[in-house]
Amino acid sequence: MDAMKNLVILGASSDLASRLLLPGLGSLLTVAPERRISVIGSSQTPDVDFQQVVTDAFDSVDARGPAVSYARESSSFIQCDVTDGESLGDLLSTIDTPACLYFALPPRITMQALDAMSALNLPEDLLLALEKPIGFDLDSAEEINAAVARLVPEEQTFRVDHFLNLPAVLDFMGLRFANQVVEPLLNRENVESIEIVFDESLGLEGRAAYYDGTGAFRDMMQSHLLQAMALVMMDPPSVFDHVELPALTAHVLRSTRIWDDDPATAVVRGRYTAGELDGRSLPAYTAEEGVDPANETETFGQVTLEVDTWRWSGVPVTLRSGKAIGSPRREIAVIFRRPPHTYSRFGEPSDLAPNILRISLDDECFGLDINLGGPSDQRGLATATARAEVEEPGLESYGGVLRGILDGDPTFSVRGDAAEEGWRIVEDILDAFDSGAVPLRDYRAGGAGPTAEKEPTGHNTASTSERRQR
Repeated sequence: MDAMKNLVILGASSDLASRLLLPGLGSLLTVAPERRISVIGSSQTPDVDFQQVVTDAFDSVDARGPAVSYARESSSFIQCDVTDGESLGDLLSTIDTPACLYFALPPRITMQALDAMSALNLPEDLLLALEKPIGFDLDSAEEINAAVARLVPEEQTFRVDHFLNLPAVLDFMGLRFANQVVEPLLNRENVESIEIVFDESLGLEGRAAYYDGTGAFRDMMQSHLLQAMALVMMDPPSVFDHVELPALTAHVLRSTRIWDDDPATAVVRGRYTAGELDGRSLPAYTAEEGVDPANETETFGQVTLEVDTWRWSGVPVTLRSGKAIGSPRREIAVIFRRPPHTYSRFGEPSDLAPNILRISLDDECFGLDINLGGPSDQRGLATATARAEVEEPGLESYGGVLRGILDGDPTFSVRGDAAEEGWRIVEDILDAFDSGAVPLRDYRAGGAGPTAEKEPTGHNTASTSERRQR
């Protein structure tokens, strides 16, 4: 494919475009001054000063250089109703290709836009980028994937989940596959459990129109944390390309089940009440403007899963995300099994602190908890943590997303069946909500969040299929 000329943002007046997408583009163009990209914004809103929107977004990340100046000065805005075929056809007729249509739109509007496009004669080199979530349930995800497949080939489709481009997630891949001391240990024989946690200190922050109909499991689990889990737990690839990585991550998700097939013990959901956080008072979620308490929207979600594959069967994987959490934790943690035998002066194996490999999702800090000392050491046994940080921050996540799109490389985008598997997993959880099997529990804003009444254990190494037969 020739060099990309135009990035067309459908939904250019959205918070996503101004807060994440355009700053990400600015960061990419700063480190790639040779690129020449024109940005075209489009929405139903008339009279948008899009050039100023672009300028403000670029300034927010201190973007600079010739590529940044070119993108800012060549940016333009076209009013368009993307659900109307004629209006959308007029927009496409004004754009030079190769170009990418980036759907910064809610799933229902995206579906209507795809339907409108089905009657148009599209350029052969057109790329489509769809922001997460892909649909709002399994049926709608399948419908969107089918609609996209009728328009462009899979290799020209980018299902965006920026967690796949988080610098820390990419750090974990390097840590695992570029070091012989790590990869051989990442399996059921050596790993007791895995945790992927992304807590937030923020509350609702005026986003009731979006969040109250979504909740933590749809917003964070279905896409972000499940996709990060799939990348962390995939088998080693022969090559890092757009065929192998999406296939390997899709295989992980296809093999993922709720721990013991029992949401009642494997899932926790909660909703924050009023509290103090970072010196400010937060109202209860139900008191926030625009919130309907009858929706019973969860602001905290935790689920323990099993990836029932040859490598990982029997290892509990806990995903967690919550809002209004005091001292929020954001990391990937691999907890290793204790030694199978120990000397009497060490005590029982269960008395030993486990070795834990950590990658911070905030600051790319790497840590390894290890035990030191021995039977002849008068100081006894001690646990120390080796730490290191990446000296230069990597390209921010949306910069990585756009680099893949502008290069026509979907290696770190989500394959269609992987998006559907995410919904399959989450719908089993949502069904448990509807049945009352998983109660909605209160937790104080500024606290640690609710905890599971029955925590799964990593000592049972039987697979899901084996447990079902008991």
